[in-house]
Amino acid sequence: MSTVSETDRLARVVLSCGVEPGDHRTSSLVRQLGAAKALEEQLVPKPGSRLADRLRDVEPERQLEQAARCGIRFVVPGDPEWPAGLDDLDHGVVVQGLGGTPPGLWVKGPMPLTGLATSVAVVGSRAASVYGAETTRGLVDHLAVSGVPVVSGGALGIDFVAHDAALLAGGATVAVLACGVDRVYPAANRRLLRHLAAEFAVVSEQPPGSAPTRQRFLARNRLIAALTRGTVLVEAALRSGALNTVGWAEHLCRPVMCVPGPVTSYTSQGVHLCLRRGGASVVTHGSHVLEVIGAAGEHLVEEPRGPERPHDQLSGVERQVLEWVPVSTPAGVDSIARLSSLHVRDAVGALGRLQGRGLVREVDGGWRLAGAG
Repeated sequence: MSTVSETDRLARVVLSCGVEPGDHRTSSLVRQLGAAKALEEQLVPKPGSRLADRLRDVEPERQLEQAARCGIRFVVPGDPEWPAGLDDLDHGVVVQGLGGTPPGLWVKGPMPLTGLATSVAVVGSRAASVYGAETTRGLVDHLAVSGVPVVSGGALGIDFVAHDAALLAGGATVAVLACGVDRVYPAANRRLLRHLAAEFAVVSEQPPGSAPTRQRFLARNRLIAALTRGTVLVEAALRSGALNTVGWAEHLCRPVMCVPGPVTSYTSQGVHLCLRRGGASVVTHGSHVLEVIGAAGEHLVEEPRGPERPHDQLSGVERQVLEWVPVSTPAGVDSIARLSSLHVRDAVGALGRLQGRGLVREVDGGWRLAGAG
């Protein structure tokens, strides 16, 4: 059951509708005074600001009723569905003038936000390359099959591929928008966003009907970072908005994982910059992501090795002897022992074992490598 009073919820609706997202002053007031008193403080007219007028124009009960008719719910701190990770945004982190926990989240779709507790953000360039798309699909497919929800921004490029790959693998995925959850942006992703709203969830701190703006995209990025256990960056140019999401993840002490790309690729320059700065992990497979976000000792990835060769199992003495067994002209045991700096009996024992492995053979006149002409 929710522990939120009706007064608190309505105050948060007003703040959500009247205050631009990422207003850390409002968030700070809510944290210190509570939503109702914070609203009273913001309703005091201030020179050069129309905030008080905007707040007075909001009809919170009507907003909630209209949202409910459209299948949209308003989730606030104290509700069972409230994602606890968002509370980390109140720890004084401000990026480009933005910060703070939102007054609430507008959600459309049946998936409860508590399902995002183990989620991973996958973000990247809108101008995704074939390499970036294929890499994203492989990585997200593994996460989805492993039961890890994928969060992204519903945009073109890597965002779309991440959502689509999760759906194709039978996984869960949620889009966090910079506009109202009743709007479709970008229009090219209409089918995807409508499907997420019907089967999973689309989320925004913006009230229904809100249009996207550059500032709202930047504010949205902090939610993607805070809702998830870590952020994967697949492709990003040096001025990519996805780098802003990575910056939020770093400030929130969430793991950042980067998929490296070709050094000649424009859309990988931002990724490589993150790696050069340090702090980000290189990931090339979904299993690497699981290892980073998992608890200590979970999802450990075995270090890859090349194909095993017959020589890999040899002892030091056997390797030493094998080095001096000739390819063509046979050599006697005494000669091989002398060149190997070993006693004859040690050389004889090693040659016998090497012959058992099929690496050398005894012929008239001594020993030679097996398979030699």
